[in-house]
Amino acid sequence: MAEQENTTRDEQNRQITTLEYKNWIGELKQRIRQSQIKAAVKVNTELLQLYWQLGGEIVEKQQNAKWGDGFLKQLSADLMAEFPEMKGWDERNLRRMRQWYLTYNQEVVFRAQLVSEMADENTKQLVSQLENEIRAQVVPETRQQLVGNIQRNFFSVPWGHHVLIMQRCKDLDKALFYIHQTVENNWSRSVLDWQMDSNLFERQGKAVSNFTHTLPEPQSDLAQQITKDPYIIDIMGVRQAMQERELEAHLDKHISQYLLELGKGFTYYGHQVHLKVGNEDFYIDQLFYHVRLHCYVVVELKAAAFKPEHIGQLNFYVNAVNNLMRMDGDNPTIGLLICKDKNDVLAEYTLQGVNSPIGVSSMQIYEQLTADFKSSLPSTEEIEEELRKMED
Repeated sequence: MAEQENTTRDEQNRQITTLEYKNWIGELKQRIRQSQIKAAVKVNTELLQLYWQLGGEIVEKQQNAKWGDGFLKQLSADLMAEFPEMKGWDERNLRRMRQWYLTYNQEVVFRAQLVSEMADENTKQLVSQLENEIRAQVVPETRQQLVGNIQRNFFSVPWGHHVLIMQRCKDLDKALFYIHQTVENNWSRSVLDWQMDSNLFERQGKAVSNFTHTLPEPQSDLAQQITKDPYIIDIMGVRQAMQERELEAHLDKHISQYLLELGKGFTYYGHQVHLKVGNEDFYIDQLFYHVRLHCYVVVELKAAAFKPEHIGQLNFYVNAVNNLMRMDGDNPTIGLLICKDKNDVLAEYTLQGVNSPIGVSSMQIYEQLTADFKSSLPSTEEIEEELRKMED
């Protein structure tokens, strides 16, 4: 009997030890993964800082030491011979480092433009005087804030992202926008490429809205920034003349891609969300909760051009969600109407006097698929049949 009790106790101890070990090894693996991520981020940051310093030194050598572009070839050969295991020392990448530095160091850009325009040796003193005046006009706090922003965001973006942004963005504000968005949303390079291809910079915050009159600051500003105009809807081969219910079903099926287009902060609640008001049944096209605005967002999709009566319907849904679903701590519900097309003046007139915060945007159907990818997709008839099944 005693032996059985001892055997049972030993088995329990082994079981407890096994469970404890599993929990411990699980936590250990998680810590190792986190340390690997931190190490990778640190390595990336230090490498980018090295690239930045090298880009500045290349600019300085070419301007002050009168070294031409030919020295980059020699520099590349020397660095690759010394560090054969490291990539990034080819002449093309060295030119990218120089351009990277010139793109974001605005004082250097201004100086480089002056030097290129003035070939006369006697003008070099004038260039130096202008450069000193520029430095004197820069407010110290502004420079410190700029440096702080660069340290927090600039060097955390992978080099491949920086190269892509330089290639696609000639405007500095546009480039800085995509750097910020990359950090904010943790975009991969392919997602960044897609966002630039869809002209996100030009579309962000462009919806017609009444947010400034219906929401307090800074919520009104943030609400405006989460909008786009137009929204790029990728229907992946589905016919463009689809009905609203078909479009809703398609977006519901590809919700992850749809959320990427809506932007960071949108949490999907559902589509055709049922509401009962005055013993009558109503159904919201799509309902989201925005975690940064701390409010529900009612999205109505219209596969036709904007009409004033659309605002009345959306206003009703916003009021219903406020009364039936909004909890303590939730901010006022926002309505977002996405139409196939809209007249801005008509939308602005319709929103006047509406007390609910509502934005109006258009949509753009995106079907830019390669021939090989299209051939692997089901036919339009097959997709329509699947959508009908989902709707049923």
